Amino acid sequence: MAEHDDMAEQGAAFARDGRPVCGVCPSLRLPGGGFDVVARPSRDCPFDPVTGHRFTAVGVPVCVHPERVGLPVAPYASGGQPLPWETPPPVGADRVPAWVRAVLEAAPPEACDEVIGQAARILRAADPGIDVTAVLRAALRPGGAGD
Repeated sequence: MAEHDDMAEQGAAFARDGRPVCGVCPSLRLPGGGFDVVARPSRDCPFDPVTGHRFTAVGVPVCVHPERVGLPVAPYASGGQPLPWETPPPVGADRVPAWVRAVLEAAPPEACDEVIGQAARILRAADPGIDVTAVLRAALRPGGAGD
C-alpha cells in the first residue's frame, strides 16, 4: 500500500458543522476537496488499520458515505473535481433553483452567501422584477427544485 500523507488539518475540517459522519471520516480533519467521496467501501479504497482510515491506491483519503458527508460521489482530491459550490452557476434562470438546492445542501456555511448572491444575480438578470426570495424559498422547500 502506498505511503499516506499525514492527514493534518489543511484548513477548516469539512464536517465541522455536525454532519453525521463516521468517527474515522477524513471530512472530520480535512477541508472539502481534501478527500475523495465514493459510493461505498470497496477494494479500491481499502481500510488501513494503522491509520484507521480508507485510502485510494495512491494514498488519497476517502469517505465512503456520501449521504452522511453531504457530498456527491466524486474524485475531489485525486481528480481535481470541483466541489458542488465551486461549480459555475447555470446561465439560464430556469436551472437556478435546482443548482442552488444541490449546492447549498453540500456547501459549508461560509460558501452559502456567495451561492445565494450568484443565484440572485442570475435571476434578476433574467427578470428584473422577479421575487428572488420566493424563488429561493421554493427551491429549498422539501419537494422543491424537482425533488
